[in-house]
Amino acid sequence: MASKKQRIGVLTSGGDAPGLNAVIRAVVKSASSLGWEVIGIHDGFEGLLGTKSYRVLTNADVQGLLPRGGTILRTTNKGHFGPRRSDELSEADPYVRAVKSIEEMGLRALITIGGEGTQRIALELHKLGAPVIGVPKTIDNDLAGTDRTFGFDTALQVATDAIDRLHTTAASHNRVMVLEVMGRHTGWIALHAGLSGGADVILIPEIPFSIERVAEKVHARDVQGSAFSIIVVAEGARPRGGQEMYIAEGRLGGIGHWVGEQLERLTGKDVRVVVLGHLQRGGSPSPYDRLLSTRYGAAAVQAAARGIYGEMVALRGQDIVTVPLAEACGYLNRVRPHSDLVLCARSLGIVFGDEL
Repeated sequence: MASKKQRIGVLTSGGDAPGLNAVIRAVVKSASSLGWEVIGIHDGFEGLLGTKSYRVLTNADVQGLLPRGGTILRTTNKGHFGPRRSDELSEADPYVRAVKSIEEMGLRALITIGGEGTQRIALELHKLGAPVIGVPKTIDNDLAGTDRTFGFDTALQVATDAIDRLHTTAASHNRVMVLEVMGRHTGWIALHAGLSGGADVILIPEIPFSIERVAEKVHARDVQGSAFSIIVVAEGARPRGGQEMYIAEGRLGGIGHWVGEQLERLTGKDVRVVVLGHLQRGGSPSPYDRLLSTRYGAAAVQAAARGIYGEMVALRGQDIVTVPLAEACGYLNRVRPHSDLVLCARSLGIVFGDEL
């Protein structure tokens, strides 16, 4: 009698990021080489609840996915999977229901692709006995436990290209150009793009800023003969003594326009504001993100083959390893104000708005 074919599941959760489809492709192709079946679960963890939503994925289904943005499995945020408030194993608990679904589907492993929120949910499922393996994703690069998340490099390229384009129009009109980029709690995109694009001011969540100090930098450039300035601001940046700004409940945004309005008032210069928003999430992943996503997907299947659960694949130096899911949860990978990147920027004359 033939043995039953091994089966693993894969889902994408949280915000979309370039490279999600590349991970799915790598999971399917790697699992296929082992003779395993792959179940693609729709709409993140929500696909495990109620009438389960999933489909079998074959090599034919993932053909052409490597350069394709978004996710063919669709994604949702936390949905029903908020923080667990008790240890009671109630049948109404979505975590309990999800574990039961994993068992009913006969999954040898469930590969969860996402950021801190996703891996926190995966950790709770693991505590209940689910065979989960995490894959790190976030364009903000703020997930702990790994040196790099896929999606970040593509977002960085989009932001840097925007700065390059803003340089020419700013210089032509002697304007101040303010570029707001993503970065809810961390300034990795703003910092890397600002350095790569030659910004004059970089404002990040980790370093509260003084708008007056930013205005002084703009004035100093005028005096030196540079009548234009480029300012990059992360969406989660905040003025000293102030709070993050929101355009709607739970939705960060507006700091770029606030900075622009204040600079017009303080400097008298013509200021323009550009908000990149979801342009950073969309489109085809960069070659680096395609490669990293592929390595992560293959490593997740290899972990399942070795029976490694409750861990997340991660980049450490040049190698892909696995780390406990707990290392990816509870805190964020944030920019250190005295890191070499920040010190490098300061040595080039870039202002963070905290200078005395």
